[in-house]
Amino acid sequence: MHVLPDSFEMLSSQCLEENPWHKFPFSGFLAMLSSLITLFIDSMATSIYASNNADGVVPYGPVNGVTLPTKVDDSAQLLRYRVIAMVLELGIIVHSVVIGLSLGATNDICTIKSLITALCFHQMFEGIGLGGCILQAEYTKLSKFLMAFFFAITTPFGIALGIALSTIYRNNSHSALITVGLLNACSSGLLIYMALVDLLAADFMGPKLQGSVKMQIKCFVAALLGCGGMSIIAKWA
Repeated sequence: MHVLPDSFEMLSSQCLEENPWHKFPFSGFLAMLSSLITLFIDSMATSIYASNNADGVVPYGPVNGVTLPTKVDDSAQLLRYRVIAMVLELGIIVHSVVIGLSLGATNDICTIKSLITALCFHQMFEGIGLGGCILQAEYTKLSKFLMAFFFAITTPFGIALGIALSTIYRNNSHSALITVGLLNACSSGLLIYMALVDLLAADFMGPKLQGSVKMQIKCFVAALLGCGGMSIIAKWA
């Protein structure tokens, strides 16, 4: 909601040179490229796993008029859940470090208060979404712990890094604008792909929602309310 606009704002800042930063829309290009790379990783991981586990499995088909899932279907779906969880974790980690860095480096009390409030809601919703993906992926207890641990420490790590660099880090410096702007563009493309393709589209096109128009309408309204809520939070993020 706010990552891509922030990237556009940073990479079009007057503090940067006219050429090349004002000559080419790097933010949009990197967001698009990041989405395509995420699609490539998602597709390749799924196809490689499916080809390596295709032998010795009974073909998919109806039995007594009922279509039964096979090991391939279950394994492919499980792999997809795991790919979704890993890629989503990566995008959230990058984004959380950037947010923490900005929060730790700022000296404005009013900005800190608003950022902390927005950050609490922001991390809560991200944690709920990521936690659901991790549960679907059926990781081992150690993997679940590690993913939850890295999610929990990335923002505090970014804050600590921002505090440590507060004497030399400036939000409007040349290097800070370029680095944070590029990271925001990359993470926004990844998160947009994950949200639309692997999360929303997967749920709305799944058998549970496709079997009930009423459920689809309820979920769509819930998605709109969620977008509205995040839009309000993005005002202070």
